[in-house]
Amino acid sequence: MERRGEARKAEDRGLILGLLSAVERDSGLTQRRIARELGIALGLANGYLRRCTTKGLIKVRQAPVNRYAYHLTPRGLAEKSRLTAEYLTASLDLFRRARRDCVAVLSACAASGWRRLALAGVGDLAEIAVLSACDIPVEIVAVIDSDGERCAGLPVLRALADVPGRGLDAVMITDMQTPQGRFELMMAAAAEERIAAERVIAPELLQITPRAQGATRRGRR
Repeated sequence: MERRGEARKAEDRGLILGLLSAVERDSGLTQRRIARELGIALGLANGYLRRCTTKGLIKVRQAPVNRYAYHLTPRGLAEKSRLTAEYLTASLDLFRRARRDCVAVLSACAASGWRRLALAGVGDLAEIAVLSACDIPVEIVAVIDSDGERCAGLPVLRALADVPGRGLDAVMITDMQTPQGRFELMMAAAAEERIAAERVIAPELLQITPRAQGATRRGRR
């Protein structure tokens, strides 16, 4: 529950920062365009606009042809700067933690003699894992995902069965959007490829469920 609460707060701050940035770039944005830029429903965009207006972050004035113009107030500019700094700090902290966790998992793989790995899930964490592997005697050969062609210089394949060459030693979860769902999919795929369940592993920051954590701990022996 605590983790979900923190995630909602982070998403909320991100949407407010996105809204303030959009208004600063173009005061003539319509609510529909704002919703599209933020990737949220029109009603939700309208709610965030009202919220920012009530807080004195945005000023609304009537424009011709029954439209509105939005402007950041001095308070809105200050809040945008604060949220930007907060976002950058959080991003740096996440990178440091992800790098530390990836190094720990990959080092444990090397110590166990697991040299040939695939990642499951494209994105920032996959890129950090590839970066972390540079100084560790393991080879990351592909990223498994349904979307994309390349990730951190590696081919993106749709299934474990598509990985060329000799068999894989382990699969590391790098999906930050749906880590548990990806874990379950990889467990099933690994069973089909005769990869032991304890070799489906994940960085600690993904907070996989207790069953998945148990598999991760076994993979780190």
